[in-house]
Amino acid sequence: MMNKRWVIPDIHGCAKTLRALVENMIKPGKFDTLYFLGDYIDRGPDSKAVLDYLMELEEQEFQVKFLLGNHEDYCIKAWDEDRSKKSFFGIKRKMKIQSIWEIHGGKETLESFGATYAGEIPEKYINWMRKLKYYIELDDFVLVHAGLNFKIDDPFTDKEAMIWTREFSVVPEKIRNRKVVHGHVPVDLEFMHHVIQSKAYKFIDLDNGVYIENRVGYGNLIGYELNEGTQLIQTNIDL
Repeated sequence: MMNKRWVIPDIHGCAKTLRALVENMIKPGKFDTLYFLGDYIDRGPDSKAVLDYLMELEEQEFQVKFLLGNHEDYCIKAWDEDRSKKSFFGIKRKMKIQSIWEIHGGKETLESFGATYAGEIPEKYINWMRKLKYYIELDDFVLVHAGLNFKIDDPFTDKEAMIWTREFSVVPEKIRNRKVVHGHVPVDLEFMHHVIQSKAYKFIDLDNGVYIENRVGYGNLIGYELNEGTQLIQTNIDL
C-alpha cells in the first residue's frame, strides 16, 4: 500500500478545525506525509494553538513538512523590528510593520499569545517560523504557498513571489512539467473541484478561505491527497 501524501493549505488560526481535519478525517499513519502550505496564523481565534499542534505533530515524529506563508513572514518581521527598537523615555510604541500586520490578522495572533507587542511572542515560535521552507519539489508536484514567478528563467529564485503572488501562468517546462499545488488566494469549492478533476489545469489552489463566514462555497479547511487526488472538506468549527 502506497504511503499517503496529504496537503493542507492556509489554516489561519483555526486550531479546532485543523485538529478535526487531521484526527477525524485524515487519520495519518506514521509513514504518511503531511505537507502544510503556510499561513498557520492570523485572522482565526487561536494561532498559538495551531503552532503548538504543528510542533506537537513534529515531536510525535509524524512525517510533516512545513512551508512559509506571507503571514508568518509578517510576524517574523514585526518581531524583529519590535525586538530591535529602544523604548523612548520608557514609553513603548508599536512599530510600523506590526501596525500593518495587525490589519491583516496579526491582531488575533497577538491576542492568542496574550501579547501587545510582536516582540512578546516567545522566541521558540519565531525560530520555528524562520526554518520554514519556501517550496517543496516532489517528482510530480511543486508545493508552494502562493505561486511561482514564471516570467523569469528560474521561478525558484523569486522568494517574494512564492509567498505573495496572486496571479501566475504556469510554464510547465520551467518546472519539469510538474503541477503547482498552492494556497494563498481563496477559491470556492466548485472551482477547486473542477480544477482537481480536470487534466487541463497546471495548478491546484487548495485555499478555501477557512476564516470566511457566511459566504456560499467558502469557509472550510481542505485536505488533499496527492496520490489519488482525493479531497477532504472540514467545515470551520472555530468561528
